Amino acid sequence: MSVTPESLTVTPPGTAAGEGQLRRVLGVPSLVLFGLVYMVPLTVFTTYGIVTQLTGGRLPLAYIVTLIAMVFTARSYGLMSKAFPFAGSAYTYTQRSFGPGIGFLAGWALMLDYLFLPMINYLVIGIYLNAAFPAMPSWTFVLAAIALVTVLNVIGIVSVARANVLIIAVQAIFIVVFVAMAIGVIGQGASVDLTAPFTGTGENGGITTLFAGAAVLCLSFLGFDSVSTLAEETREPRKNLPKAIMIITLLAGVIFVGLSYIGYLVLPSQIFTDVDSAPLDVMALAGGQFLTVFFTAAYVAGATGSALASQASVSRILFAMGRDGVLPTRFFGRINKRFGTPVLSILAVSVVSLLALVIDLGLLAEMISFGALIAFSAVNQSVIKHYFIGEKRRAGSDLLNYLVVPAIGMVLTLWLWTSLSPRTLLVGLIWLSVGIIYLAWLTRGFRRAIPMLDLKE
Repeated sequence: MSVTPESLTVTPPGTAAGEGQLRRVLGVPSLVLFGLVYMVPLTVFTTYGIVTQLTGGRLPLAYIVTLIAMVFTARSYGLMSKAFPFAGSAYTYTQRSFGPGIGFLAGWALMLDYLFLPMINYLVIGIYLNAAFPAMPSWTFVLAAIALVTVLNVIGIVSVARANVLIIAVQAIFIVVFVAMAIGVIGQGASVDLTAPFTGTGENGGITTLFAGAAVLCLSFLGFDSVSTLAEETREPRKNLPKAIMIITLLAGVIFVGLSYIGYLVLPSQIFTDVDSAPLDVMALAGGQFLTVFFTAAYVAGATGSALASQASVSRILFAMGRDGVLPTRFFGRINKRFGTPVLSILAVSVVSLLALVIDLGLLAEMISFGALIAFSAVNQSVIKHYFIGEKRRAGSDLLNYLVVPAIGMVLTLWLWTSLSPRTLLVGLIWLSVGIIYLAWLTRGFRRAIPMLDLKE
């Protein structure tokens, strides 16, 4: 099957030609907005209390550790998006580099964090709106958010991109107001230790807890890789995707470190009214009722935007796997003719997201990081396999670009992965085991070839 980079038309196995195709409408600005909204600039406050307690107050330092690992990994995503500008992200990259078996397992791990990321957004929407309106149970807000996001995603990717502009604007205004008011409060103190956000309080001050916190924070950076799932809806993907991926990673890192640093200076404590909604304590000190309400509105808007973007991404992961025949093609491998979107995949994600009604925030955050770190490691390895081993690009700077740098990224992501809690590792390994069992069933005990779509330039 022949595929041109600028106009991709793919016929899924067992599907009639002409059922529909993804439309190339996104440029770098839209991709950057998509990635930032997916990550949510205010996502620093999602696990603010959890990681602050875990690291002994060294949240900004933990973000720096995570950012270093993510920069290496973002570069690998950019390189692989040049080689394979198709939907599917880590699933596609590892499949094309290592074969369909390893590709399936990478996609299975990636599904864990992508399926859970919309869920965590719905969960925090319920938590914060319930705090603002105690008379309304949190589940009503969760269900309303799921319905709204599903409808917008079914309508199409352009509607998502347009909503992103407004959401980013609201968060940008809030950040400016928060920083200004926080500096005013900090300046009123008799003495301020500007190094405290990096040294913490002395409790939980070891390197182990720092890396454990950094591992959890990987979920905050889920967004730079999400744009790679939109390769088939991007103009000039080989040029625009790598650029957007690195811009997103660096911008997000600066925002996360900066906001967590200022937040600690406002409230240098690990004791919160509620660890899940700890930022409300910070806002109350920085700006009273006004800032608390503004934060809730901006945060919920950001979480809604992230749910929009994350549901769009995971539905395209499912579409790519369905198109390959790894998941049921008749359900997941279809594009709706009217809307130009994988409607059935979008609806499947909405059903899974109903688990937000019963799951714990801490476990959910760690599970997202588990899947992300496995996928990140696989992509770093894919660069080595595809470029250094497969294409034998080893002369001069190629040795650095295609072996040393991705190897460093792989080691860093694996180190963070091993820093997750035993509970998370256990649940994650169970998820991977289920994937292996499904793969065995799909291939009738590995006697049949794993379905793999022919995507050749």
